[in-house]
Amino acid sequence: MKYIAIIPARYASTRFPGKPLAVLGGKTVIQRVVEQVSKVLTEVYVATDDERIRDTVTAFGAQAVMTRSDHKSGTDRICEALDTIVAQGHTPPDVVINIQGDEPFIHPSQIETVMHCFDDPSTQIATLGKPFESIEAVKNPNSPKIVLDMNDYAMYFSRSPIPFIRGKEEKEWLASYPFLKHLGLYAYRTDVLRRLTQLPQSSLEIAESLEQLRWLQHGFRIKVGRTDVETVGIDTPEDLRKAEEFLQQQHG
Repeated sequence: MKYIAIIPARYASTRFPGKPLAVLGGKTVIQRVVEQVSKVLTEVYVATDDERIRDTVTAFGAQAVMTRSDHKSGTDRICEALDTIVAQGHTPPDVVINIQGDEPFIHPSQIETVMHCFDDPSTQIATLGKPFESIEAVKNPNSPKIVLDMNDYAMYFSRSPIPFIRGKEEKEWLASYPFLKHLGLYAYRTDVLRRLTQLPQSSLEIAESLEQLRWLQHGFRIKVGRTDVETVGIDTPEDLRKAEEFLQQQHG
């Protein structure tokens, strides 16, 4: 099996413009992401629509692929980048791993867990889930929840706390059910990735603003690997400050 990683990185961000180029512990966020992913994979590409990001990536010795600026999702950007990579003469991969450009602390074990999901030849798409550690986090709509079937395939993703725990007070929920937090790391078989980009938006996706619901609603299956590793994603300048503290704690 051949795996490659593609990291979508946009300069324009409503909450944090220029986020991939923000400096974290003396290195840009995007460099830290690339370095973490490169601990597992030899073929790592940054897909961007911004020349500043491209120039930064090539300056620290990594590979960048320019894409259009009008993509509506990271999945679409990943697919265009893949087509460019293959057109340049690279052997098409069996699986493409989509790693968020704002996850500088992504752990090698998390990438390996997603890769192992494809040991099952029937896996089309894979992602990660992590147990919630507090009921406050379960109730946070910015932390999507996953409900799994008995074979660790996703039945549904939601911003609401699911499932509903009947007859229990909120403080008893975590002891009553293993709520699972979705982590936004995806991997797709190459042919499946191309099919996903052809799908129209679905009603569930629009309702919850979760792209993966489009795939489920159109009949694709998503295998979910488990991780206990906590990372710090960066969505805002405040997150960057938290990431600095997290980095200092690791070094300490």
